[in-house]
Amino acid sequence: MNGIIGKKIGMTSVFTEAGKNVACTIVEAGPCVVTQVKTEDSDGYSAVQMGFGERKEKNVSQAMVGHFSKANTSAKSKVIEFRDFDVVEKAIGDVITIDEVFNEGDIINVIGVSKGKGFQGVVKRHGFRGVNDATHGQHNRQRAPGSIGAASYPAKVMKGMRMAGQTGNKRVKLTNLQVIKVLPEKNLVVIKGAIPGHKGAVVVLEK
Repeated sequence: MNGIIGKKIGMTSVFTEAGKNVACTIVEAGPCVVTQVKTEDSDGYSAVQMGFGERKEKNVSQAMVGHFSKANTSAKSKVIEFRDFDVVEKAIGDVITIDEVFNEGDIINVIGVSKGKGFQGVVKRHGFRGVNDATHGQHNRQRAPGSIGAASYPAKVMKGMRMAGQTGNKRVKLTNLQVIKVLPEKNLVVIKGAIPGHKGAVVVLEK
């Protein structure tokens, strides 16, 4: 599995050859430093561990400081493994750039943490429509959840009932997104559509 770590910059739009305006997300992908190479013999599986983003050494544990020093690199803010990395053979300390991993037109997956929206009601969280538009809600309160249980049997609220609660701030994986453009000189990649996370959020791109 090929991949790279990046940072969400923001959104823009590009015009296709047919003149259609397409919404896109810009991601600063890499450069990433190889901090560890795992093999079948030593670890039981093959993987490449990468580090991305700078971090003050005083905010990193001594164990991680030693780990980064083996790769002859500064402390990194994010460390992620990519199993069965098959771009080319990589060694500790090598730098991986976006043009080594992806090309224009590639179909990729993007993993990130969605924006947290706090404690929300059933209308925002689950799309209940309430009073006039049917499903769920009480006759005199538009945004109330309505009945949540049966009668004396089963005499409990069933697990998984859609109710109000904390919304967002979860790991989200979007699949089959297209790479519109790769700008290796600026370490940027333009992806069709929206991806999870706020501006500046760390995301993982994989193929």
